[in-house]
Formats: sequence, C-alpha cells, structure tokens
Amino acid sequence: MWGDLIQEVRVAQMGVQILFGFLLTVVFTPTFADLSAMDRRIYIVTVVVGAAATGALIGPVSLHRLVSGRRVKPQAVTWASRLTFVGLILLLVTMVCALLLILRVATHDPYVPWIVAGVVVWYVLCWFVLPLWTRRRHTSNTSH
Repeated sequence: MWGDLIQEVRVAQMGVQILFGFLLTVVFTPTFADLSAMDRRIYIVTVVVGAAATGALIGPVSLHRLVSGRRVKPQAVTWASRLTFVGLILLLVTMVCALLLILRVATHDPYVPWIVAGVVVWYVLCWFVLPLWTRRRHTSNTSH
C-alpha cells in the first residue's frame, strides 16, 4: 500500500507545486495593483490554502523518511493516507479559488460563480463520489 500511496502523492504533488509556484508569481506582476479588494482577498486565501495543500501533500514523503526502518509502516501508511486526503481537499479549494479569481479578472461575468460551482461539482464527482461509489460497489463484505 505504501508504494501505491507514494505514486498517488507524486501526481498530486506535481500539480499543487506548479499551481503554487504560479500563484507566488502573480503578486509580482504589474496588473496585481489593479485588482479589486475582493480579488486580492481571494488571491490571499488561494495562496494560503495552496501552501497548506503543498505541506499536506509533501508530508507523506517526510513521514516516510523520518520513520523508515522503525517498523511502523502500517501506522505510517495510515497517517500518510490521511495527509494525502487532507491535501486533496486543500488542493480542491486552491484550484477552485484560483479558477474563481482568474474568471473574475478575465470576464467580470455575473455567471462566474455558477461556472465555478459547476467545476466544483465535477471535481467532487471525479475525486470523491466516483471513488467512494466504486469502493462501495466493488468491495467485498467478507474480510480477508
């Protein structure tokens, strides 16, 4: 289970690190000064949540490194799995906030919240509903 978890974390880490790196550069662009107060608040929330997501998704690597060889692999897998799940939720919030900010700045369209809500529904379906449905439908009730 540890190997599968680390592979999953690598995929999520790459995405959150690229997004976070991009977010860090936005404040240094000339147009940042033109953002409304609300857009600046959205940006700050996005960066803080992105930093938290980065920490949670890198956490399993640090956990593995610090407990390796201590014969606590089952506990390490449990905690790494929890960190990864929290990281995915924080990544979801980061992506939604970033999308909200980008669409607000790019379009000023009153439909932006509805578009973002549709993307949230899609993420929740792909990241949580489908996996939980699959687990429930295809997990045997007999213990191994």
